[in-house]
Amino acid sequence: MARTVRIMRAPIIFAVLSALLLVEANADAATLTADLKDASGREAANVVVTLEPVSGNAAISHLPEQAIIDQRREAFVPLVVVVHRGGRVVFTNNDTTKHQVYSFSTIRQFQFVVGQGETSSPVEFPQPGIAAIGCNIHDQMIAYVFVGQTPYAAVTDEKGRAVIPDILPGRYRLAVWHPQMGVSFTPARAVLDVTDGGAHYDADLPITIETMRGLKHMHMGY
Repeated sequence: MARTVRIMRAPIIFAVLSALLLVEANADAATLTADLKDASGREAANVVVTLEPVSGNAAISHLPEQAIIDQRREAFVPLVVVVHRGGRVVFTNNDTTKHQVYSFSTIRQFQFVVGQGETSSPVEFPQPGIAAIGCNIHDQMIAYVFVGQTPYAAVTDEKGRAVIPDILPGRYRLAVWHPQMGVSFTPARAVLDVTDGGAHYDADLPITIETMRGLKHMHMGY
């Protein structure tokens, strides 16, 4: 007896249409690449780069909803994380000792112990701003949570480069922040035009990051 095979075309057509819509939605998206150095000419790592539309029109936030700060060798890793307003941060402990994580920041205050191998409950940050994080047991430990309300932001890597993808072409105000600038986000702003082909931004910061005490040995090689 011949066997009848029925071909289900609807799911395939739907998948193809979905893929085409995704390509069309991203067709006009651009990428910003920022290369930053400090006053001594060294690559500036751990710098937050933000983009805000000049028009002030509301835009969908591309900032992460959640970030993870680990604890290793009596250091917080990474030094700086970014979440959007209302986002959360989880603290993991892959160290050989417990840590007492705390923040006295005006935007969020908390204190709890994270034992060896444990993970904290998510800490929500409902207000924009910058929260400095410390450990009551190990005074040299420090990290920063940058809570943004701009639609785009990224943190520079060890080479001083930040890459922000999926940007709608237009005119933006670009701002930068580093822990040495303090916990008030009031930096100088540059106006940048992002075209279909993307944009590139180079700048030297008015700080020498190498002089930030403790950070070099705390956040290298992990």
